[in-house]
Amino acid sequence: MNRVPGDAENAHSSSVESCPPLRDVHSINPAQLMARIESYEGREKKGISDVRRTFCLFVTFDLLFITLLWIIELNVKGGIETTLEKEVLQYDYSSSYFDIFLLAVFRFKVLILAYAMCRLRHWWAIAFTTAVTSAFLLAKVIISQLFSQGAFGYVLPIISFILAWIETWFLDFKVLPQEAEEENRFLIAQDASERAALLHPGVLSDGQFYSPPESVAGSDEDSEEKQDSEKPVV
Repeated sequence: MNRVPGDAENAHSSSVESCPPLRDVHSINPAQLMARIESYEGREKKGISDVRRTFCLFVTFDLLFITLLWIIELNVKGGIETTLEKEVLQYDYSSSYFDIFLLAVFRFKVLILAYAMCRLRHWWAIAFTTAVTSAFLLAKVIISQLFSQGAFGYVLPIISFILAWIETWFLDFKVLPQEAEEENRFLIAQDASERAALLHPGVLSDGQFYSPPESVAGSDEDSEEKQDSEKPVV
């Protein structure tokens, strides 16, 4: 009489052992997925990525550096006030550096508007500014008489040309690819978390596990064994 419940209990225990544990079923850790998704969402809430912020700082450095060189050039030529009046009020394309300063202001306004305020994810804005800068500087070097005015005739056009192309390289090879990669990782992590939730919707956490009450068959078996042990031995 005791063999049938014992066989049933052994069969139940063997079936439980054959099932994979709950932790093995969750090959994807939901906590890690949620932490990664929250980190990506936090970056989106910040409004601008770190690499894009670095690009905007470099664009600001471009404007400040060209402005500094232009102020030095004004001071070297015999005083800021007199030279400023000569280059701005009496502007001459062949001898003035004021247009190079305005070119730096133009790059700054367009790039900050496109990539900081509008958060553009395309290269057309910086392609436009770099093309305008390159064409203007090449024309100014060929037509004007800057080389006869000393070292600044070489320094300002060359540095302005180099900075414009560095900005183009940084945006095209650093900012846009890195942001696209981060967005793809976010989509992959979000898709994986949704799949894990669909595959295991009712998974319990470690604190939610409970042990079931003792079965009635087990209690009946224990009572029968107790009665057999209390019978006197003949």
